[in-house]
Amino acid sequence: MNCLQSLPRSSALPLQGVKLQRRRPSPFFAAVNMVFTFCLSSQGMASRNGRPRNLTIKAVPGSPPSAEASGADVDEEKEKSEIYSHNMTQAMGAVLTYRHELGMNYNFITPELIVGSCLQTPEDVDKLRKIGVKTIFCLQQDSDLEYFGVDISAIREYARACGDIEHLRASVRDFDAFDLRIRLPAVISKLYKAINRNGGVTYIHCTAGLGRAPAAAMAYMYWVQGYKLSEAHDLLLSKRSCFPKLEAIKSASADILTGLKKKPVILTWKDPNCTTVEISGLDIGWGQVMTAAFRSNM
Repeated sequence: MNCLQSLPRSSALPLQGVKLQRRRPSPFFAAVNMVFTFCLSSQGMASRNGRPRNLTIKAVPGSPPSAEASGADVDEEKEKSEIYSHNMTQAMGAVLTYRHELGMNYNFITPELIVGSCLQTPEDVDKLRKIGVKTIFCLQQDSDLEYFGVDISAIREYARACGDIEHLRASVRDFDAFDLRIRLPAVISKLYKAINRNGGVTYIHCTAGLGRAPAAAMAYMYWVQGYKLSEAHDLLLSKRSCFPKLEAIKSASADILTGLKKKPVILTWKDPNCTTVEISGLDIGWGQVMTAAFRSNM
């Protein structure tokens, strides 16, 4: 999908101050910037034979576990990793494995953009500073951090004390392509402003660095850096085995072009004897329940 490339270039492009390498400004800039102004106030890919791909992420060389841990703690983390990997596989439609006990892992997608797993201790901040990272962009929710016992406050305080690196958060619900779609414009707006402000290398992460983070990186490359979506996708997968939800990015792109307008929907049920109504076929997010108000016409 790259029908957006045919958008006219006649509008002024407020984002053209960004210094990009080997890329012309995307013709999608004007439409994206209009949405960005307001934002801050799934198709998965199976293998060609139709079976889910088996993706296993390992810690990059030289990146040991972030902190010393007892055998019992390691065993507990392994068990949590197994449960998390199982849930991720069920939700994402591909066999995905994340081993939290192996420590932070990541890959450079471009010289200025890294996608990886979550920071686990303040010491991980120093690891990123050593490779030129100026912005840490976290997509985790509090529940994600609590599951693996990550002290995000300590990490953020340490980054703030360093003075040469900024830690930002823009939470997206894990395993949820619909929530990603809805939040993505605001996420990329915040990411763009941080990159423009801080320069250097940017580290985008979620929990495992397999879904939300690569999707955000791909949307940034598509909407801001001028890559075609297929180009961004191919480059991303050539650098990191991951499973970004392409349909969420496509749908978010369409949302931007149509103005992100919300319209109320009224559903009518005429059976006076019903007490509960469950609706299928509406994409409201992984594991989410839609509540409805009932009004009797009797």
